[in-house]
Amino acid sequence: MAIKTAKLFSGEIISADSMQIYRYMNIGTAKPTLAEQTAVFHHMIDIIDPDEQFDAADFAAKARNVIAELCEKDILPFVVGGTGFYIKALQHGLFRARPADQKILIRLKEEAIKFGSSALHSRLEEIDSDAAHKIHCNDTFRIVRALETFESTGKKISEYQKEHNFGDNLFDVLKIGLAVDRNRLYERINKRVDLMLESGFADEVKNLLEKGYNKNLKAMQSIGYRHLVEFIKGQSSWEKTVRLFKRDTRRYAKRQLTWFNADPEIIWLDPAEIDQATKLIKKFIVV
Repeated sequence: MAIKTAKLFSGEIISADSMQIYRYMNIGTAKPTLAEQTAVFHHMIDIIDPDEQFDAADFAAKARNVIAELCEKDILPFVVGGTGFYIKALQHGLFRARPADQKILIRLKEEAIKFGSSALHSRLEEIDSDAAHKIHCNDTFRIVRALETFESTGKKISEYQKEHNFGDNLFDVLKIGLAVDRNRLYERINKRVDLMLESGFADEVKNLLEKGYNKNLKAMQSIGYRHLVEFIKGQSSWEKTVRLFKRDTRRYAKRQLTWFNADPEIIWLDPAEIDQATKLIKKFIVV
């Protein structure tokens, strides 16, 4: 739907996918094919290496610049993807409490290397359970940032986020969500996992490890990549790897639906309703 409608309106696509930003990670992120990227120009894909730091604030800043450039050229931007926090940060802005204390950051990073991210995550759980609940135990970057905020200010990062409340609306936005029957969605997820594996996903992960990208990197801890790393290192059987890969992808899809269902601005359509989407976009442009 995104490619067909963007092409119809001579627009360009800005990917709002937190994994498609990484180079060398193509199959496991379901990155748009060369043909798809040729049909409609895509931004925010293949912009950093897997070991580089990148968060929602970085995405919002870069995507905003792209939108500004497109608007200057009178090109309609289509923001497409399922990373809800990226989209929210882009639309409403993201708080920056204050410049980070570099000495504390360096110490926390050294502790993460020495003791592991899980140990720091346990510390965060004691300090700020709300933040710990939202941050994966292997997401060292966000754990360190949350701990640094508390140590520097004595205030929880979750409290800063609640105060910010994403109140500003930086753009006029038409939001279209794709509604798919849950059973049909899960069936498609299972088939997509099979297709990824048949397309050489395991070789892609092996190549990343051979390039020196550590299994504990944020990018390598994502769904599919962490499962195949365990298989490659002999820590999981193939059958268990595939089963958990599919299960965790379905669970992630469920969390995405919960996130987007809470947004009253979204107009839900079936993926086949191209004509209806086109009418909505035409009306939005006129308004």
